[in-house]
This record gives sequence, structure tokens and C-alpha cells, in this order.
Amino acid sequence: MSYNVIRASEAGTTTVDPAILLKIKDHLKTDGWAMLRGFDMDMPAFSAITAQLCRTITFDPARENTEKNTQKVDAGLGPIGLHIENGKTPVCPDIVAFFSARAAFEGSQTTICDGRDVYEAFSHAQRERWSQRMTVTRTLPEALWKRYLANQHPAISEPEEVTHEHVLQFKAAIPDQDFTLNDDGSLEYRIRLSPVRGSSLSNGKAFANAILGPSHNYEPPVYRLDDGSVVSADEIKELRDIAETCTVEINWQDGDVAVIDNTRVMHGRRAIKDQDRTLFIGMGRL
Repeated sequence: MSYNVIRASEAGTTTVDPAILLKIKDHLKTDGWAMLRGFDMDMPAFSAITAQLCRTITFDPARENTEKNTQKVDAGLGPIGLHIENGKTPVCPDIVAFFSARAAFEGSQTTICDGRDVYEAFSHAQRERWSQRMTVTRTLPEALWKRYLANQHPAISEPEEVTHEHVLQFKAAIPDQDFTLNDDGSLEYRIRLSPVRGSSLSNGKAFANAILGPSHNYEPPVYRLDDGSVVSADEIKELRDIAETCTVEINWQDGDVAVIDNTRVMHGRRAIKDQDRTLFIGMGRL
């Protein structure tokens, strides 16, 4: 992992200045991710980094907000499969950053997997299959989908303000999504995505999506490819086995920050053994 680490001792500064931001961006283009270690880091500093790297900040409606641009990571104690953040949503962030306010004594490593390496490891048949687009279908509780829409719609700021007209406007603004509003207020949501995609920061094809990822705060989705077939549990296991061969681990230290190209590199987590671990996330679009 050391080749992706930007160390304060080597940079000659403990603050994240414009030169450090340029180093981060260079790593994102070449390696897909980078880590800052040894810098003076707290929540305001981390929030500022997120704001400087992202033109627009995005949020997960199921998470607790902390600073203006950040949220607390809380997804249970079990291992988390590889995924791109908010990879089942219409407004997927380009950049995701994590701040280790308190590192775990053991376990809880964040896993990092370059989707380009996964794509390169595919057989010809696998490349053809996963280069199809797919439809992701799941049902969202009323509180979550309204909170998400309030964050994304420019005319509203609170979930209580969401109307049916706002939903229609959001649907019209972003292609390849559809929905059915249920009697109980929940929403069956459908979006068409590409499992293999190009990076927003660099060239090349990558298997970068959320097929292998968690549904900790949401109903597990159904994935259906354009040929009509539903992605099976056996296929997901096969993908997971391939991705594991391309995966490295971040053994966090207090104050570390990792920045990831969310359109190329998937991330996950090993099981949590130390529950005092504290991790925060900031993300957004270019």
C-alpha cells in the first residue's frame, strides 16, 4: 500500500495545502486512490478537503450527518462487500474520502479493489456479460427516499417539503430511472446502470458498481441485465472471488485520510472487532 501514501514527513508539511491536493489528484488519475498519513487532521480539516476536491457534496440519507460536508460511517459489525459508494443511486459521487478519527486496535480494515484489475481478470465471456447495462430494482421506505430527494432537488431542503411533483421533476432531470409509489408511502425504485464503466478522472474500463456491496440500511435489490437474466447468487460469488484477488487492505492509523475515485475503485470492510473504531465519510461530484 505504501506507493499510494502521501506522508506529511515526506511532504515537508503537516497541513493539506494546494500542493498536497495536487498530489492527491495525481494519485487518483494513476492509481485510483491515495492516502494521507501524518497530517494534522480533525473534522473541520477533513470537511475542507472534501469541499476542495468536490464541486458538489452528496449524502447518504440513511447516515448521520456530522460536519457540513461529512457523515459518520455506521454499517454494523460484519464484513462489507466491495462496492462503489451510492452505486445504486442516480447521483453517484465521483470522489469518496474517509477519515479515521480513531483506528481499530485490530480488524476493521477497509478493503480497496481497482475495478480495472477486475475487468482485466475477466474472461472474454465475462467481459461481454458485464458490459451489458442492468436494471437495479428495490423498495425504499418513505422517510429515506424523501430525505434523499430533499438533498438532491434544488428547490427543497427538507423531507417534509417533498411532493409528487418534485419526484416527477427529479425523474425527468436524470435519465434511466423510474418508480412506482406504493400505498404505504414507500417507493419501488428502478434505475438502469452500467456494471462496467469509465472513470470520471481517468481513462480505461473498470468493473465498478455495487453488485457485491451491502444493503445494510436498505432492502436488497434485484439486478437484471439487459438480456433479461437476473444476476444469481452463484454469479455474485464468482465475482467476489475474482475481486478478492485484486484487493488490498488499509490498516488504519489515527488521523489517516483515504481518497478514492468512486467511478473506478470499489471499497469494503473486514469485520469489526474493535467497536471504538470511528470513521467518517465525505463524498461528492466533480
